[in-house]
Amino acid sequence: MSALVLTLTGPLQAWGTSSRFVRRGTESAPTKSGVLGLLAAAQGRRRTDSLEDLAQLRFGVRIDQPGRLVRDFQTARSLDGKQTMPLSYRFYLADAVFVAAVEGDTGLLDGLAEALRRPTFPLYLGRRSCPPSRPLVPKVVDGTVEEALASEPWAAQAWYRRSSAVATLAEVHVETVIDCLPGTAKAVTVRDQPISFDPQRREYGWRTVRYASVQVHSNGARAISQDTHDPMAAW
Repeated sequence: MSALVLTLTGPLQAWGTSSRFVRRGTESAPTKSGVLGLLAAAQGRRRTDSLEDLAQLRFGVRIDQPGRLVRDFQTARSLDGKQTMPLSYRFYLADAVFVAAVEGDTGLLDGLAEALRRPTFPLYLGRRSCPPSRPLVPKVVDGTVEEALASEPWAAQAWYRRSSAVATLAEVHVETVIDCLPGTAKAVTVRDQPISFDPQRREYGWRTVRYASVQVHSNGARAISQDTHDPMAAW
């Protein structure tokens, strides 16, 4: 078994599971549907294409830098200016960093990693207004989601590490959200299992997750690449 690991960082991220009408919320961590949508975009899949192979992947995420919740109040009018659209509230996570992992067949994961390096469609952190600010640094490692998230160094940005109370410690505890079997102790269910991204009939099922924490190395933490990165550039 192998796991594909990637780092999600940007000035704004938005990972909603229950957004309705004029109020668009965000979860405190990336959702499975959002990350699988990112993988599908990298591969060049259309919204009407099957997600069956991706949906079988086991998903987990580590909250290395939780960021802060911000609210955007939006207004809109029709192009001719005659019609006013409903006012809306949109919530985002600002300055957050996450390490996400999907577990599955090595061949599939190798293909996904290559697609992330040369994506067919632009990649977004939940919403189209949230492109990543740094490369996702995808890599395939041996082991489970739990093992992958436990072995990756702390990916928080340098300024956050300096301001953190645990900056001088060799190891830090960070929160995780990982797929688990129904009936697992302290597990909860979320409606975040993608079935179809078809705009005519988006469909999501329930999945079971467990909130926990993991101890990871902080000294020599993996530095997020500072190379010039244009998330909207054509490959």
